[in-house]
Amino acid sequence: MTFLGAPPPGPSVQQLYDADLADRGYVMNLSRIWAHHPEAHDALFELLGAVAQRGGLSMRERGILVGACASTLGDSYCSLAWGARLAEAADPDVAAGVLTGSDAGLTDAERALAAWARSVTADPNATTAADVEALRAAGFDDSRIFAATTFVALRQAFSTVNDALGAVPDAQLRADAPAAVRDAVTWGR
Repeated sequence: MTFLGAPPPGPSVQQLYDADLADRGYVMNLSRIWAHHPEAHDALFELLGAVAQRGGLSMRERGILVGACASTLGDSYCSLAWGARLAEAADPDVAAGVLTGSDAGLTDAERALAAWARSVTADPNATTAADVEALRAAGFDDSRIFAATTFVALRQAFSTVNDALGAVPDAQLRADAPAAVRDAVTWGR
């Protein structure tokens, strides 16, 4: 399930597991990794939430950002999880389009957001002022551009930890994802 052994039991570990049980009905493999430092998990997700809220990022926009980022990284875990979330916020074909890079069903502004997430993930040093200007032209102000960029960078950090430490997507996560999302995710573990 992961490359790490079980962490020592404790209240913060149990709290992380209990949250999974309440939300999903099972303890996620990635939680078994983050249980080695639950406070880091909580701090990361508190920051992600603050950035998303401050930037006014809707669930659909967050799904586009994470789907584009995770698929660019080759992270099957977050691709499945957020592909399913995006499928709920939009529909399964839109989610599959983001994961495969076709961006079918996205608005022009959403396509700009997906392209930005892929650029930031693939090679942040290759982005240009023209790329940022494309986001402005799509209707994003500098505050929202900062939020989207920071959100992608933090999600990339989360995915990197999970992937490097061998988190395999949970069987239930895969089973619960819409068929279009499952079929789109052909990378990762």
